[in-house]
Amino acid sequence: MVKTKNEYINREISWLQFNARVLQESNDKKVPLIDRLRFLGIFSNNLDEFFKVRYATVKRIVEAGKTGKSVLGGERAKDLLEEITKIVIAQQARSLEIFKAIEKELRQENIFIINEREVTESQAEFIRDYFFKKVNQELMTIILNDLNEFPLLKDTAAYLAVKIVMKNGSGAGKHNRYALIEIPKGIDRFVVLPKEGDKDYIIMLDDLIRFCLDNVFTMFEFESISAHMIKITRDAELDIDNDLSKSFIEKISTSVEHRKISDPVRFVYDKKIDKDTLQFLKEKMDIMGTDSVIPGGRYHNRRDYMGFPSLGRHDLMYEKIDPLPVKGLSMKGSLLDMIAHKDYMIYAPYHTFSYVTKFLREVALDPKVRTIKITIYRLASDSQIASALINAVKNGKQVTVQIELQARFDEQNNIEYANYLQAEGVNLIFGVPGLKVHSKICMVEREEAGELKRYGFISTGNFNESTAKIYTDYTLFTAHEGILKDMSKVFEFFETNYKINKYKHLVVSPHYTKSTFIKLIDKEIANAKHGKEAYIKIKMNSLTSYQMVDKLYEASRAGVKIQMIVRGICCLIPGVEGMSENIEAISIVDKFLEHPRMFVFGNGGDPKIYISSADWMTRNLDFRVEVGCPIYDPDIRQELLDTFDISWRDNLKARIFSAKQDNAYRKRTTGEAELRSQFEMYYYYQKKLES
Repeated sequence: MVKTKNEYINREISWLQFNARVLQESNDKKVPLIDRLRFLGIFSNNLDEFFKVRYATVKRIVEAGKTGKSVLGGERAKDLLEEITKIVIAQQARSLEIFKAIEKELRQENIFIINEREVTESQAEFIRDYFFKKVNQELMTIILNDLNEFPLLKDTAAYLAVKIVMKNGSGAGKHNRYALIEIPKGIDRFVVLPKEGDKDYIIMLDDLIRFCLDNVFTMFEFESISAHMIKITRDAELDIDNDLSKSFIEKISTSVEHRKISDPVRFVYDKKIDKDTLQFLKEKMDIMGTDSVIPGGRYHNRRDYMGFPSLGRHDLMYEKIDPLPVKGLSMKGSLLDMIAHKDYMIYAPYHTFSYVTKFLREVALDPKVRTIKITIYRLASDSQIASALINAVKNGKQVTVQIELQARFDEQNNIEYANYLQAEGVNLIFGVPGLKVHSKICMVEREEAGELKRYGFISTGNFNESTAKIYTDYTLFTAHEGILKDMSKVFEFFETNYKINKYKHLVVSPHYTKSTFIKLIDKEIANAKHGKEAYIKIKMNSLTSYQMVDKLYEASRAGVKIQMIVRGICCLIPGVEGMSENIEAISIVDKFLEHPRMFVFGNGGDPKIYISSADWMTRNLDFRVEVGCPIYDPDIRQELLDTFDISWRDNLKARIFSAKQDNAYRKRTTGEAELRSQFEMYYYYQKKLES
């Protein structure tokens, strides 16, 4: 059934509205000034990834001569591309306005971002010295006029398009020369200049190069020289060949390499660029009608603002929190001994992620541990997880790692880790044909009293020490035999794909997640029809499955009360009479990235509570191996209900989902105290330790 605009929000448009919420953070005075700049960087980085993947997918539909209405929620692909471009142009313009406002506030704090025209004499000496020592030898400069073929531009690299007006030139730009300079990636984008009194000065690397253009083009006699920034974004979808003679690693490696020459889907340029320069570039680059052409500001790749220098101004950044211990779970003793008696849960970054690495370090050394099995989706660049697993191999353990080589934009990193782990003796599994493995599970088998006893953990997020500092995620440590027996079956499925297991506890995609949650919703519908209390509480990243949306609409019409916290895409429209009047939905965007998936079903007074690696998206339900886990421990069940309630009551960073798609902040009622859920969450766990 083709969905209509009246029933659903298009997923691409909903994603752009999520990125608009990120942009809101950069304009929020409650956010420290330097962190506001960093949110601008996140906004820009998100947009790059959107064009590489989602825009590229829609463009492929258009170029295949199809409408795409059946998969785009009733939208025609061609119309959708135009709508996306229109929204992005407006968002880019808004981001420039916000940046100018932030720049003004930075100046009030004695932080000055200067351009090449504002350089003082003393700064000029430093800049030229810096240029010759660090920049000049890194520049890739290409003169374009005499080339038979336009050079291949790197995906999302920033380039200065240079126009050189030669001396003795005549006619309409007859003797203009054009060049491209690639902005070096290996040099900090922000060059901190010598401090003057209590004033800090920063010049962008782009402007530092502009200031030194006469040193770059000394071989030409020119009247004037100017440079404006451009960049392209390429299609990042992986096209994996069917060559049976190649290993899976070889196929993924080839596909990742192919990205470098894939079709461009977006061309962004400085709107002040000379018309003849822009025309020259568009003709040479063969920019097509289906490409998104975005006039932008003076600077691109604003994702680099994520690394804006702190300048020692901790008063202009979020205060770092010290991750808390979990009550009753000591880092000093044996974690296995403690987990043997009780389940424990960490909620990063409020709790320390060190419990995960401590667990793996312990089992790597424990003489009684026989096997370790773990799934890996994204690892930190210098991973303690990988180190602990190799340590386990060196101590004689059988270590099996299911590593997902198709983790978006981490493919190369995972290929390198796969080769590294394999060389160290780790048994690697590369997943299930046609399915990504997105589950976050680990299982250990330990010999106790002549029998094998299982321990393990299951998470809503990646086993990554770096992202655990900024992503919120639940991780459950358990020795529950039923859960771990099911987990063992998941690992069996990785090695024997044709065998579909049945599970008593875990909720596993692609075979059972959708059907299990539909049954749980049906139970709430039946309870509502019989006059019983019926409710559903959902926390996830994205909701795009029309089948699940339809089911929630059905539940709403039956009288089931539904509360949803969805960080990103939400195709469901809440609060519509006769369709979704019993559904409320909010999104929270704040200091940390909200990442956990949690589901609560009233179940007639005995709530069923799950954590999961899966969002309710078609890809997670039907085309990935995902694992959801029921929560049985009464303390952890209450904790999950409490944390959901804290998030639900947020009245500072919660935005309301509605048909308007205006990202309106939730309004406080008269006399209601301010509640910022991520800050309140930390206080909640502090109080648990004190009680």
